[in-house]
Amino acid sequence: MVPSRSLSSLLALPALAFLSLSANALPHARTASSTAALKLAVRMNSYGMKSIVAADRARIGTLQARGSPSADITNTGVAYTANISVGYPETYYTFLLDTGSSNTWIGTNKAYQKTSSSYDTGGTFKVGYGDEKNPKYASGKEYLDYVTLNSDLIIYNQSIGVASSDPGLGDVDGLLGLGPVDLTQGTVSNANEVPTVMDNLYAQGYIDSEVLGVFFAPASSDDSTGELTFGGYDASKITGDINYVSITSTSPANTYWGIDQSISYGSTSILNQTAGIVDTGSTLILIASDAFSTYQSATGGTPDESTGLLKISSDQYDKLSSLYFTTGGVAYELTPNAQIWPRSLNTAINGATDGIYLIVADNGSPSGSGLDFINGYCFLERFYSVYDTTNSRVGLATTDYTYATTN
Repeated sequence: MVPSRSLSSLLALPALAFLSLSANALPHARTASSTAALKLAVRMNSYGMKSIVAADRARIGTLQARGSPSADITNTGVAYTANISVGYPETYYTFLLDTGSSNTWIGTNKAYQKTSSSYDTGGTFKVGYGDEKNPKYASGKEYLDYVTLNSDLIIYNQSIGVASSDPGLGDVDGLLGLGPVDLTQGTVSNANEVPTVMDNLYAQGYIDSEVLGVFFAPASSDDSTGELTFGGYDASKITGDINYVSITSTSPANTYWGIDQSISYGSTSILNQTAGIVDTGSTLILIASDAFSTYQSATGGTPDESTGLLKISSDQYDKLSSLYFTTGGVAYELTPNAQIWPRSLNTAINGATDGIYLIVADNGSPSGSGLDFINGYCFLERFYSVYDTTNSRVGLATTDYTYATTN
């Protein structure tokens, strides 16, 4: 389960040398309000991408196995990034955001610039990505440094891995881990766990509760930006109440931001209540193989070799029913338009310009695995999500884009 505990239970990295640095040489960390925001940019990761289905399926396979602390982050169809500075004087890096992993590291594209605030802990880090057939690792030295999310959020003593091996992030410099702290266990040589960015924001008094709000706008919308809200959520981004559900008790979903959920297509149940995760690091909505088979039969979709997705005709699109994701007694409607890949972005996934492709895919295993679905980006661009470590729960709410027809 996502822990709700004091950071005193973590084994801290040695920081005496770091803390002894002259205060005059470092930025002054101001006390922030109860919440603070970080703007995001969306990008299409078309480099080397053969199939977003294959990439997402490799990710869920690794998550199910818990064979590594994270999962495949390469070749993701849609990714959100943030420009964040490290060190003092500041050097800006482009970070990929991931609620499915928890280590923060840089160095894959732009080299880490050591400054007066850099402290070499003497430890090393290693985080595995990819699947068993194609393992990849980010590994290298472990530092402590200042991380500036915005002018009001300047984290000191943040654990930063400096990668000397590249798991394939393309032109992204590193990864900002937003998952539960348990996922850092065993990743750093001289610590059992390392505090995450969210842990440190809370411990250093920047936020009143360890809560993260995530807003994504559809990549096909006029304003395809996103926003992270630290310490709570942005009420201006939602159109209804935030409804919360406790983290599932089912393993391995409870290791991540896991919830219990059922899915129906119209009035037809395709997946009884079961455990899965809400995940910013996955592009599609993945469901258990038996549920996917029912969905495919209901929609009439046929596998498309070029994209790996189900393809439907215009007539079939006109007849699509909504999908309903029910969790915590609340049903979230994914409209027919929300179930298709943005047609303006078809070429990014090797699709035909006039093709209609469904964004629901097979996770590659039958229901009952303990991780029977992933509500990825294509779900999260229609619903606001809240990740509440303090109370071990996930929240969802409708937005202005829930019923948009931009795809």
